[in-house]
Amino acid sequence: MALDPRLLAEVPLFKGLSAEALDYVCAHARGRTFRSEEAIVHQDDPGETLYVILRGIVKVSTTEPDGAEVFLAVLASGDNFGELSLIDSKFRSADVVTQEETTLISIDRATFEELMRNSAFARNLLRILANRNRRANERIRAHCTLDVYGLVARQILEFSKLYGKQQADGGTLIPIRLTQSDIGDLVGASRERVNQVMKHFKEKECLKIDASYRITVYIPEELQKASAR
Repeated sequence: MALDPRLLAEVPLFKGLSAEALDYVCAHARGRTFRSEEAIVHQDDPGETLYVILRGIVKVSTTEPDGAEVFLAVLASGDNFGELSLIDSKFRSADVVTQEETTLISIDRATFEELMRNSAFARNLLRILANRNRRANERIRAHCTLDVYGLVARQILEFSKLYGKQQADGGTLIPIRLTQSDIGDLVGASRERVNQVMKHFKEKECLKIDASYRITVYIPEELQKASAR
């Protein structure tokens, strides 16, 4: 598929790149659309490709020795993944599977190494990695200080801030399929405990959940109070 440099210019990883650099990406990167529930990356595979999400949502998870899946994160339009294996030449650390039809750009090692010579691209990548590290530190702090109510509220607020879409009724839709088991994996709680917490927030009219497990936030202030305890 042909890549549009004007579209790439809006992606955080390519912000501020010159027209010449964007043309280089279009000439050397590849675009592809994956079906829903299609695997893109497998844990422990060699890593030779960086991926950028143009449209869609992917789920990042690991598989434990006993076969259990641990849900780590979701990524959506504008996010990138796979860069760590290109940086340290180690195997993939997680599985990545689409949650819906998803269009990606793939960048091979040679193209990545050439782009790293571009100061704007390198700064963008460092900024993205720094933001991820900050969020990881915040999650660690939250796990040490918050109860399950606070952890769930904090996770929902984070997704709302990163991916939320304003709705006509005043709510903020998180366009990501998040089951109670998924949220439990993210906050380290059982599905049953998360169910209690979500029921509490729904009764307070802080949020609603549709049949596709997509959450709409209506009173973020209440969630903020819970996450600030």
